[in-house]
Amino acid sequence: MSAYDDLMAFQRETEALSMIAERLGWDQETMMPRGAAAQRAEETAALESVLHARRTDPRIGDWLARAEAPDAVGARALDLIGRSYNRNARIPARLAAELARLTSLAQGIWAEARAAEKPADFLPTLADVVRLKREEAAALSDGGDPYDALLDDYEPGATGQGIAAMFDRMRPRLVALRAAVLGADRQPPALDHVFPENAQLRLARICATAFGYDWTRGRMDIAVHPFSSGAGQDVRITTRISETDPFNCLYSTIHEVGHACYELGIDPDYHLTPLGRGVSMGVHESQSRIYENQLGRSAPFTGWLFQRMTEAFGDFGVADAGQFHAIVNRVTPGFIRTEADELHYNLHIMMRFDLERDLINGRLDVADLEEAWNSRFQTDFGVTVTRPSQGFLQDVHWSVGLFGYFPTYTLGNVYAGCLNKAMRAAVQDIDTRLAQGDAAPATGWLREALQRHGGLRPPAETITQACGFAPTEAPLLDYLEDKFRAIYGL
Repeated sequence: MSAYDDLMAFQRETEALSMIAERLGWDQETMMPRGAAAQRAEETAALESVLHARRTDPRIGDWLARAEAPDAVGARALDLIGRSYNRNARIPARLAAELARLTSLAQGIWAEARAAEKPADFLPTLADVVRLKREEAAALSDGGDPYDALLDDYEPGATGQGIAAMFDRMRPRLVALRAAVLGADRQPPALDHVFPENAQLRLARICATAFGYDWTRGRMDIAVHPFSSGAGQDVRITTRISETDPFNCLYSTIHEVGHACYELGIDPDYHLTPLGRGVSMGVHESQSRIYENQLGRSAPFTGWLFQRMTEAFGDFGVADAGQFHAIVNRVTPGFIRTEADELHYNLHIMMRFDLERDLINGRLDVADLEEAWNSRFQTDFGVTVTRPSQGFLQDVHWSVGLFGYFPTYTLGNVYAGCLNKAMRAAVQDIDTRLAQGDAAPATGWLREALQRHGGLRPPAETITQACGFAPTEAPLLDYLEDKFRAIYGL
């Protein structure tokens, strides 16, 4: 075998082991008995030690030096393996195992502190997570910006400075549109009804099927914080239930189906290779957000969903499909990011980006995080946080060490705005089919234009190739202004 063949065979085993590690995380969030947390932390740390040793195996450096790629796909695989090898080689094995062990435990500690509204039960653990992530950032940054070093794991090539500049361009139009919407005479009501859990889950499965989720290669479970997990032939989704808010379940499901369909849509030839996963979290979020928002919250699809909800729940106090569409897209400055409307969502992300950037760069101490969060939330949203679960305890990300992840949500929204513009120019019957509960024309275009390519191209190039133009925030902001001005009669 050639050096290239040896390297790809070795990488295939590493990718398979990585998926096993991911499956342990899925099990911990959905089915693992609570009493197993300490043992699971040891199992996770042990597996991470094995993975870290493989990712830093000296043979990789030798194979990379001698390997000759057979084609452009192989050359991209070598680039990605080299990038992973160089990054992982800078992280001590002790640190990799310690982070895996701590974040496995921290996840359960966070969930219990959130449920009990006791931040003091979580803050010491979070301080340890931040300490280790700062150490990891220092090892990766080579004297550069520590936050950028972590961000690069989720959106290769992005920088905190570039994201901050984009946010500064977006914020004035978002804030102005929000002010106009909240000041409008036309305000849709909130839902006031009880929606039984089992009926919600049945309808969530119908929605997932409408968006093309392959149940032969997936399953849906309940989790505290919805997520998608897996790649290749096994990609699972989770959702959550509130009997007074069915949109939490339905749109969390559609969102996670977007993530899952990206992974399931990747060319099978790329499975168990570096190209066999979504290329970045920003591109991944573009899929979940376009499924959830531009498609799932569109008037044609909500018209179909209104009929399905009437069948499932009877009269739930909504007059017609037009009012239902307005309620689905109701703008309100709520506390919870995952329940936020499209106008407020990016403001949630901008706040988290600033806070976590300050945490990693040492400008904010963990002990001061809750106060900093509450103060910033009051400034940005005009609402006072009264419970930690509404505030800094609401998201799972920091407990599991995902610093640098949050800005990819807004990057995903920006990418989704570009994709929506290109998709609607290319496909003519999207709305007609959405009104029938069939998203196939849209999801088929996304699969061909973007999803099947997996990690073949860098993130920005992936969007440019799919859209025919470089990514910019303008299509997203134009879409939001057109949509909400129509809904609110502005």
